[in-house]
Amino acid sequence: MIEARNGNGKVLRRDFFIHAPATTNNRMALSGAIAALQLLARKGARMRALVVSDSEYLVRGMREWVPGWVARGWKRKGGPVENLELWQTLVKSAKLHDVQWTWVRGHRDHPKNTYADLLAVTAAREQKTSEGIVESGFDRWLSEQRLKGKFAGYDADAAFAALEARILAGESFPLSDEP
Repeated sequence: MIEARNGNGKVLRRDFFIHAPATTNNRMALSGAIAALQLLARKGARMRALVVSDSEYLVRGMREWVPGWVARGWKRKGGPVENLELWQTLVKSAKLHDVQWTWVRGHRDHPKNTYADLLAVTAAREQKTSEGIVESGFDRWLSEQRLKGKFAGYDADAAFAALEARILAGESFPLSDEP
C-alpha cells in the first residue's frame, strides 16, 4: 500500500501487488520495493519516501549490507550476494527518491502491515499482479475489521500524519520503528 497527501491535504491510499511463480519471500520483498519506487518515479518527481516493511532482509540489506557490498564490488565477505540483480535494481530505484527504510514486526496486528500481507498473499495465491497503482481497498477492509472488533481505536490518517510530520522534520528513522 502506498500513502501520500494530495494537493488538497487529503491522504490518498493506493495499492499495488505483484506475483511471481516459484519465488521466495526475500525475492518478493525486494521486487515489491523495486515496483513501489519505480511506480512512484512515474509521477515525474523525486519524492521523500518511507518504506516500512516486515522484511528484515530488505530493510537490513538497504541500511546495513548494501554499502559494504558496493564498496567490495558487490561481493559479500563470505561470497557472492544472493539476489544480486534485484539488489542492484533496488539500489538504482531508491536513488530516484529520498528513501528511508524501517522495519515493523509482521503478524503483530498492525493494521497497515496486516493489509499489505493480505495483498501479498492474495497476489501469490491467485498469481495476480495489479496493473500499476490501483484504488486502495484499505479503508473498506479496515471498516470490515472494525465490525469484527479489531483495530477499533486505530486512525489511519492520524498514523500517516504522525509519520509525515517526522519525515518533514528531517527525522532519521531507526532500523525498527516499533514502540
